[in-house]
Amino acid sequence: MRLVLAMVMLLGVTGWASAQDAIEGYWFNDKKDAKIQIYKATDGKFYGKIVWLKDAAKKDENNPKSALQTQPILGLVILKGAEKDGNSYDDGTIYDPENGKTYDCTIKSKGTNTLALRGYVGISLFGRTTEWSRTNFN
Repeated sequence: MRLVLAMVMLLGVTGWASAQDAIEGYWFNDKKDAKIQIYKATDGKFYGKIVWLKDAAKKDENNPKSALQTQPILGLVILKGAEKDGNSYDDGTIYDPENGKTYDCTIKSKGTNTLALRGYVGISLFGRTTEWSRTNFN
């Protein structure tokens, strides 16, 4: 009996620990030239890091900080600090290496395989939405 109870408890804890949020995982950007891993950090907020890039040698040459213009884009954390708020994720920022700008960001899940990311300055009315599609790491 103790063995069964211990197994049930272990399975319950393992299941709880492995539960992921809907936006966690690997995503293609809208151009499918980058894969971004979205993960929940220990602060409870969501972050996104470029884990694959079609042009892996590409540098962050548009970064407004000249000291960072030689850093590789591969491995760059571009999504920072998004917080879950019901069915959306708000209060985060997203960095666009194509123009070197950082925008406020909201994320909404559109089913299990699509995310709508809206980048904006000030209010979301004046922004742009792009869609990312779920993928594997490979």
